[in-house]
Amino acid sequence: MSRMPPGVAREAVIDVGAIEHNVRHLARLTESEVIAVVKADGYGHGAVRSGRAALAGGAARLAVADIPEALQLRDAGIDAPVLAWLHAPGADFAAAAAARIELGVSSLEQLRAAARAGSPGRPVTVQLKVETGLGRNGIAPADYGIVFAEAARFEREGVIRVIGIFSHLSNTSDADDRTALSRFTVAQAAAEGAGLRPPLRHIAASHAAIGLPEARLGCVRLGVAIYGLSPFEDRSSADLGLRPAMTLRASVAAVRRVPAGQGVSYGYLHRTAHESTLALISVGYADGVPRAASGAGPVSIGGRTFPVAGRIAMDQFVVDAGDEPVEVGDEAVLFGDPATGVPSATDWADAASTINYEIVTRIGPRVPRREVRS
Repeated sequence: MSRMPPGVAREAVIDVGAIEHNVRHLARLTESEVIAVVKADGYGHGAVRSGRAALAGGAARLAVADIPEALQLRDAGIDAPVLAWLHAPGADFAAAAAARIELGVSSLEQLRAAARAGSPGRPVTVQLKVETGLGRNGIAPADYGIVFAEAARFEREGVIRVIGIFSHLSNTSDADDRTALSRFTVAQAAAEGAGLRPPLRHIAASHAAIGLPEARLGCVRLGVAIYGLSPFEDRSSADLGLRPAMTLRASVAAVRRVPAGQGVSYGYLHRTAHESTLALISVGYADGVPRAASGAGPVSIGGRTFPVAGRIAMDQFVVDAGDEPVEVGDEAVLFGDPATGVPSATDWADAASTINYEIVTRIGPRVPRREVRS
């Protein structure tokens, strides 16, 4: 029976060796330059450690959602190219330019703000984000002409440098993604027609990078896959040659033997069917464990997997272990690498009717991260 260290209620163990392996494997698979996405604190794994591991695995550059995330990487001493593409109104592009952050530009207004942050001889590096059907941010097709012309003018003036053009796919179907890809080709032609020659083109994230080879374009933007999680419903991490990097585990905080009919947790959604052992696990929805997985989330204790019994509370939940031996201090693994016999983040996603991306990303700051390398 595995035991938790004394005094440790809960922790997420992050295997940076797995992240390195996944990036290296995916770079070989796609034969493309890898942009490793470490937004949202590296999908819950830690942005800095994930960024360093991805770069060690061969990623050429990193990407985040917003400028504060990018500056965090710079403050930690990461000097690799970093792209940030989602900006609040009035975002401080000057600070980003000073830190050599690549700015994803989705509108004429943002382009002009980026140009104001640059100066001849000190251009701001820009990647143009275009809308190809997802309905989110990106330069609208009707605006391609004016935005690309302005970008070319600013580039001639030396205040910006356009190094990329990119978009996002919906992953609805291969047919939908191919339609978006054809729209992206139109956008690229329009940019070239305006005199722009960005060396980077990218539209494929993990799903399309693996499953739609024609979308790779020599550069792919990899998020969930570098953390060892599958972006597909019908293929597991192991099927894709990936190793999950996060293991979420917690201590058995209390054990009690109860009679048949014992109600468990709020609302008594679970009552014991017979005399049974209840194990209290010291992690809850305040830590990111989804309450929606109440009564269903799988937990491994001593090599046996049990569902959560009743409702998940803010700080704890209960497992009905029946007649299996459980002791205070035993390790309870919520998810990790299923190759080791424990549940996966996808198992929890299925229990909560969500996606594995959300399961790892929502793990909160009260859960310490412990870095390991395998």
